[in-house]
Amino acid sequence: MTAENGRVPGPLSGIRVADFSRVLAGPYATMILAELGADVVKVEHPGHGDDTRAWGPPHAGGEAAYYLAVNRGKRSVALDVKHPSGREIAQRLCADADVVIENFRPGVAERLGLGHEQVRRANPNVVYCSISGFPGEDRPGFDATIQAESGYMHITGETPSKVGVAITDVLAGLNAAVAVLGALHRRAGGGKGERVEVSLIGSALSGLVNIAQSALVSGEEAVAYGNAHPTVVPYQTFHAADGRFVVAAGNDRLFRALCEAIGRRDLASDPRFPTNADRVRHRDALIAELEAVFATRPVEEWTALLGAAGVPTGKIRGVLEAIRTAGDATLEVSHPTAGPLELVRTGFTLESVPADRDIAPPPLLGQHTLELLAELGVAGDQAARLEQAGVIRQAAMPAAP
Repeated sequence: MTAENGRVPGPLSGIRVADFSRVLAGPYATMILAELGADVVKVEHPGHGDDTRAWGPPHAGGEAAYYLAVNRGKRSVALDVKHPSGREIAQRLCADADVVIENFRPGVAERLGLGHEQVRRANPNVVYCSISGFPGEDRPGFDATIQAESGYMHITGETPSKVGVAITDVLAGLNAAVAVLGALHRRAGGGKGERVEVSLIGSALSGLVNIAQSALVSGEEAVAYGNAHPTVVPYQTFHAADGRFVVAAGNDRLFRALCEAIGRRDLASDPRFPTNADRVRHRDALIAELEAVFATRPVEEWTALLGAAGVPTGKIRGVLEAIRTAGDATLEVSHPTAGPLELVRTGFTLESVPADRDIAPPPLLGQHTLELLAELGVAGDQAARLEQAGVIRQAAMPAAP
């Protein structure tokens, strides 16, 4: 998103990102950079594009919802980087880019002439970010396998269960975006380019935070606590008269407020429960007392009562219900084939960038191929020959209604 294309410039306006990543971690990172104003050029295979374009249903306007989730604000260039002419164009793009992001299997980028050292020779100031499943290993990394290998499944559910979203990809994408921003800041202060390496397994282990540290300190394997917290009590789901909800009394003051609100001051003065350490030791006894109380009234009454007392509480909602309840969780873009399209916002705002600004929709495959090639000095008959040879692809835009 740049001032030149009529969109509100962000703090990364003027920064070009050559995005060779696909699926989720890399595209999530580059969507964040696009939200901040970078010109993200998404390089895709002209035959099928990003894998997630086929990961449906559901679809909107012929595009899979999975793809639509993390690709707004970008330009799509359909380019066969395995063809010598396509490889030359990709190298030219990298030479002109501020940031290159890729998640090729080990050795592939180098064989294509797009490896870090090769790009840096032509572009010494480039920030080059590689995303892998397992650093230094020639094995694919998909979220489900990373969740298995990282301990997430071990600590989730009564039997090993996967977190319901590809959380390790999301964490890796966030780490990649943060690291790239740090490298760009260093470069802006007079530094050179930077090599950034992010892995799904490293991001997952880092994301275990207190669970990992507790295992290191205690020397004991972490255990699954289901919907409870291993070291804070009460901090879990409870059954009300008509459903389930969550209470998160994260300190002694909140526990006393909880006891006051539910009419059980005796629990706050009970010698088994005065501190969190005591409550952890006597978890089963306290939870049994609270379950008996919560079973007497419906969820809405408990969440209203506890909320008024300042005790963190929440109804267990479905995804669509949660989006609608949040109020301002989505934005709308005008998509070439889907028309008005609702997308979930990123989890941050900047005062200088209006939340209601015009945002480019997720692009069609090859929507901007000829536009980008012209910027790189490839146009006219040369571009036509490349398209005829299948090296590039330009999307046919639907007629305006």
